[in-house]
Amino acid sequence: MAQALQAHPDYKVLRRLVPRLDYGPARPGAVTRRVLVLDTETTGLDARSEKIIELAMLAVDVDTATGLPVGEVEIYEDFEDPGKPIPPAIVQITGIDSAMVQGHRLNDARVNEMVARADLIVAHNAGFDRPFVEARLPVFAAKSWACSFAGIDWKAQGAGSAKLEFLAHEAGWFYDAHRAQVDCHALLQVLARPLPKDPQTGLACLMAAAQNTRYKLRAVGAPFDSKDKLKARGYRWDGEGRVWSTTLPSHEALQVEGAWLKEQVYASRSARVVIEALDSQVQFSQRSGLISELQL
Repeated sequence: MAQALQAHPDYKVLRRLVPRLDYGPARPGAVTRRVLVLDTETTGLDARSEKIIELAMLAVDVDTATGLPVGEVEIYEDFEDPGKPIPPAIVQITGIDSAMVQGHRLNDARVNEMVARADLIVAHNAGFDRPFVEARLPVFAAKSWACSFAGIDWKAQGAGSAKLEFLAHEAGWFYDAHRAQVDCHALLQVLARPLPKDPQTGLACLMAAAQNTRYKLRAVGAPFDSKDKLKARGYRWDGEGRVWSTTLPSHEALQVEGAWLKEQVYASRSARVVIEALDSQVQFSQRSGLISELQL
């Protein structure tokens, strides 16, 4: 029945995602990098006041030439007692209640060992997960990170959403989301596929992006009447710093953006904007990168 529906142009069949635990042997002479895919479930959104309740990690070697995983997938998953009740809203989303985590603690030694062997850590919303795990285990701060949500232009790839569930559905899979390990399996399998409009895999794209420095540009002193242009360009308003900012993927993009700002926002007048350089060991964390000024 599923095959008949699949062959019909009016139907699309989704199959339950089956975790893949072995991607087969590496090519002779292949150069690999160890990639660790990570997901957390937490008591809330703010890493300064909330706690991890579940951590899952998948570690696998990735062929640098093909962007494909090879060999066995190493798995870690554990609960952690946050020392306070899990809010009802979190229980509803994750299915994890206080009784399930009571008395549990992450295996620090095992986590440290897996992270130490990783060349790159990938999370689907690294800006969320990285501050939580760094606050819990400092070993994460010394590693390069990539974000599969922000680090791949899914819109340019034709995806209607960058949410993991949507990307999995587009690949033909459904799964029980919002549990850490199954989210990791879904992410790894999505990234192991060629991108919709690019022959390289998502993993290859993220490994390449991790070699580049990203730049956060703050349009200091931008005229008030330029706010609509900035917003349409993708800038975000920082209410605390009272400045419009955007993040750019490369030095070349920074130069292009500087030229656009001078012409479209500062009306060709001389201006200085603030630049924060974010390499893969800093980006998506709550730590600052190298800050400088750029004369336009």
